[in-house]
Amino acid sequence: MTDFPHEADDFDEDFDEDLDEDLDEDLDGLPAPAPAFGSAEVPEGYRSGFACFVGRPNVGKSTLTNALVGQKIVITSDKPQTTRTVVRGIVHRADGQLILVDTPGLHRPRNLLGERLNDLVKTTWAEVDVVAVCFPADQKIGPGDRFLVEELAKVRRTTKIAVATKTDLVDGERLGQHLLNIAELGRSTGTDWAEIVPVSSVSGHQIELLGELLVGLMPEGPPLYPDGDLTDAPEEILAAELIREAALDGVRDELPHSIAVVVEEMGLREDRPEDRPLLDIHANLYVERDSQKGIVIGKKGARLREVGTNARKQIEALLGTPVYLDLHVKIAKDWQKDPRQLRRLGF
Repeated sequence: MTDFPHEADDFDEDFDEDLDEDLDEDLDGLPAPAPAFGSAEVPEGYRSGFACFVGRPNVGKSTLTNALVGQKIVITSDKPQTTRTVVRGIVHRADGQLILVDTPGLHRPRNLLGERLNDLVKTTWAEVDVVAVCFPADQKIGPGDRFLVEELAKVRRTTKIAVATKTDLVDGERLGQHLLNIAELGRSTGTDWAEIVPVSSVSGHQIELLGELLVGLMPEGPPLYPDGDLTDAPEEILAAELIREAALDGVRDELPHSIAVVVEEMGLREDRPEDRPLLDIHANLYVERDSQKGIVIGKKGARLREVGTNARKQIEALLGTPVYLDLHVKIAKDWQKDPRQLRRLGF
């Protein structure tokens, strides 16, 4: 284990004008990577393509993505609007390759960040082969679900399926009624569900079936990513998201929405032997107000140390390399409403 640097007294309150511009690249598009192998080697009937999970905030989209991939690549939290970027998870099957696109939850925006996240969701709908709408079984279908499906109905050429998530939280009678309500919602909005599938990411119930159904809806073609790749997200983005996930744990009120993370530097330490690598990560956590900064740091830096320890363990598990994590907390005043700061923070 590496030591986490406890630098509780060294926090710059000014917004850094030299934020890594590399994080300003467009994450919206879905470029087609080079095929993993020639078409002559592709099994007959092999399929590959993109599927997008959408839904209201906190309906289980990210957990479902991780369950299908078989490894955690997307952060999860009980805080609404946790997902802020498009992260692609890759599922490798004998009959095809499925690229899962996890998107932010569609919601009523309260600021410029919310508007941009909604735009990101709607743009993704038209760029994938299948859109899977998630309806948690422990919650009634409401106006937010109807609004989402009505908007989705305007996207004509994309196949749509419905996924009843969190089925482990309800009994059979309630699940049956939930599935009927999903079917009725499709009829009343003019949305033709290609499939309605109940699943549980926690128990694994019908996760394999969902993967099989999604692959069957993909166009025939070669794999788009090399065998073994689980995501195409840059490691810096994955590390930043895991740090943000750790920072979200235990915070309340508006603070979850105000936290952003930028990895400033990341690379293997040069003076280490090859059999003992150490990955140095230097990252900044941004909040909007001084009072929020104090919450994130905690008394004598205790909470920030806890965030760093938890994040480091998650990053090490994902990347398979020992990590030295250096965290600092900075203030970017009202960044969710400021176009310039949103751009610098990667939105």
